[in-house]
Amino acid sequence: MIKPFKVNIPSKELEEIYDKVKNYPWHEMPDDGGWEYGTNLDYMKEISSYWAKDFNWRKHETEINKFSNYKTNVDNIDIHFIHEKGSGSNPIPLLLMHGWPGSIVEFLHVIEKLAHPEKFGGNVEDAFDVIVPSLPGFGFSGRPSRPIGPRKMAEIFNKLMNENLNYKNYMVQGGDWGATIANWIGYDHSKTCKAIHINCLTMRHPDGPQNKEEEDWQNKFDQDQITQDGYRTQQATKPQTLSYGMMDSPVGVAAWILEKMYFWSDLKDNKIESVYSKEILLANIMVYVVTKTFNTASWIYYGRREEGGRFFPKDFKKIEVPTGIAVFPAEMSAWPPKTYVERIFNVKQWTEMQNGGHFAAMEQPDLLINDIVKFKKKFIN
Repeated sequence: MIKPFKVNIPSKELEEIYDKVKNYPWHEMPDDGGWEYGTNLDYMKEISSYWAKDFNWRKHETEINKFSNYKTNVDNIDIHFIHEKGSGSNPIPLLLMHGWPGSIVEFLHVIEKLAHPEKFGGNVEDAFDVIVPSLPGFGFSGRPSRPIGPRKMAEIFNKLMNENLNYKNYMVQGGDWGATIANWIGYDHSKTCKAIHINCLTMRHPDGPQNKEEEDWQNKFDQDQITQDGYRTQQATKPQTLSYGMMDSPVGVAAWILEKMYFWSDLKDNKIESVYSKEILLANIMVYVVTKTFNTASWIYYGRREEGGRFFPKDFKKIEVPTGIAVFPAEMSAWPPKTYVERIFNVKQWTEMQNGGHFAAMEQPDLLINDIVKFKKKFIN
C-alpha cells in the first residue's frame, strides 16, 4: 500500500530546536583553530545565530511538499519517497539516491528539470519519472530493527521500484551511499535495472590494483583518507555511543555535518558559502534534527562493515548493466584510474567535470543533469 505523506513538524518541536541552538554553551577552542581541528568555531557561531533568528523551516517544508510525497512498506520498513511523474508519453523511471550526510534536500532543485525538461529549454522526450527516497533510517523513512548495509538497501529499493511502484525496468543515479547502493542494484538486480549512473566510487575490486598507476592511486587514496577516517570508524563500530551526544544537540549535529560539507566540496577561497547558502545547509541539517535520525542514519556504516566492507565478493563478476561515470574534480573519494573502474563496470560514458565535489546534485546540478540525460539518450531506449 502506498499512502500520501506531507512533512509537518509540530511548532513546539521547532521552538525547542531553535531554543537549543540559541542557548548552546560555546566552549574553548585552539587559538589557531580555523577548520583544521574540525568545524570552525567562528562559522558555527555565525550560522547558529542565523539558524536561531532568521531560518524558517516552514519554507523548506513547503518546498518538499510541493512534490508528491508518499510512504510505503518494504520489508517491514516504511520508505518515504518523492514521486514526480515525468512529462511526455514514456518517461524513463529514475531512482535518485542520496548518501550521508545528505538527504532528499540534495535533489530538490534537480527533480523538476529531470521530470519536465521542456520547461527548462530541454526536450520532452528526455523526461524521467523521478523517484527520490529517503534511505532506510534516514529522514522521513522508518528505521530497520538493527543496522543494515547498502546491499540490503539495494534489495529494498529494487522491491520499491518493481513491486510497490510496478516499474519493471528502471535507471539508478547516486553519489556517496546512493552510488554504493546503485553498485549493488547493478550487481544483484540486473534483470530489472537497465543502467546506473554514479558520481562516486566507494566499492573495491576483490583483486585489487593490477598495475603501477592503480597501485599509486591506492597508496595516495589511503594516505588522503587518514585524516578523514575518524567519523567513518566511529559510525561503523560504535554509532550508539556517538548518538547520545548528538540527539540532544542540534549544534552538535550541524558541526558534524558541516565539517563534511566543507572538506568534501569544491570551495572558492576556502569559504563554504562560496558553494552553499546557509539556507540549503540548514535545510539538510534540519532533516536529521526534526526527524531525530542522526543515530539511525549512521547505522549504514555499521551495516556495510557487517556485509563485508568496501570489497565486492571474491567470486565477483563484472557489473554488465550500462554504467555512466561522472568524475567531479573535488570528489573526496578519489576515483581510480579508468582501467580499474572498467574491471568493475560496463563503462559506457566517462565524463570528467570542470567543477564540483562530492555533493554533485547540490554543487553542480546542471552538470549532473546534463550528464544523466546524455547517458540516457545514448544507452537507454
